[in-house]
Amino acid sequence: MATQEFYIRNESDTEARGPFTLEQLASLVDAGQVTPATLYYETATEEWITIEATQNLKASLFPEKKKLSLRNEPKIATVNQAHEADRPITVNDMLAAAEGRTEDTKDKQDPTIAMAKAASFGRVAAIVMLLVSAAGGLLPAADLVIALDVAKLATSPLAILGVVDLLLAVLLALGVVSIYPLVRFRAALGFGFLGFLFWSQGLTTPLLAAAAGSAGLFLSTVFVSFAPVLIAAVLGIAGFGFVAWHLLSSAA
Repeated sequence: MATQEFYIRNESDTEARGPFTLEQLASLVDAGQVTPATLYYETATEEWITIEATQNLKASLFPEKKKLSLRNEPKIATVNQAHEADRPITVNDMLAAAEGRTEDTKDKQDPTIAMAKAASFGRVAAIVMLLVSAAGGLLPAADLVIALDVAKLATSPLAILGVVDLLLAVLLALGVVSIYPLVRFRAALGFGFLGFLFWSQGLTTPLLAAAAGSAGLFLSTVFVSFAPVLIAAVLGIAGFGFVAWHLLSSAA
C-alpha cells in the first residue's frame, strides 16, 4: 500500500484530488483536510468508498491513540497576558496563515495547498496537450470526420489516435481524474506508434518532438510540485505542437 496512489474527494465535491501517496494522505490528515468520511477511488472495485470502510487504510491514517490521564500540576502563572487592545483571530486570519499569505507565514505555506494547485495546473496542461495532439490527428482527416465515414477512419491510425485524445481531453475537462492511468498509457502507446512511424521515415526531429510530447503528458499527471509540472507542460505542449504542425504540413 506504501506505493499505491490515491485519488480523494469529499462527498459533495465534483472534482477529485490526487494522486497522493500514503505518506501524503497522512499529511493531509494532520492538516485536517482528510477525515474517515473522505472518499477515495478503489481501483480494484472501480468505486468511490470511504476511508473508514477500509480497515487497513483507516488504521494507517487514523491509528488509535492511547488514553492518557492528567496529573494535577501546580498552577504556574504565565507572563503572556491578554490585553484589551489585542485583536481576536478570525477564520480569515487562520486561512491566510495556512496559505502563507501573512508576513509571518509567507515562507511556511501549507504544502497540500501547493500540491493541489500544481495537480490542477497539470490537469489543464494535459487537456491542452491532448487537444493539440487530437488536432494533428483529426484535421488531416477532416473530410472523413465530417462525413462520418467510419470505414475509412478505421484505416487511419492517426485519426483513431486523434479521437482517443479528444475523448480523454473531454473527460479530464469534466474532472474525471480517475482516468490518469489511461492518459499515461496513451502517452506511452502514442510515443510507440509515432516513434516507429517517424523512425521508419528517417524523421529525427518529429521523433524527438513525439518523445517530448509523450513525456510531458505522462509527467503532468505524476508531479504534484509546480516547477516540475510547469516544465512538463512546456515540454509536452511544444512537442505535441511540433508533431501536429508536421502532420498538418505533410497533409497539405
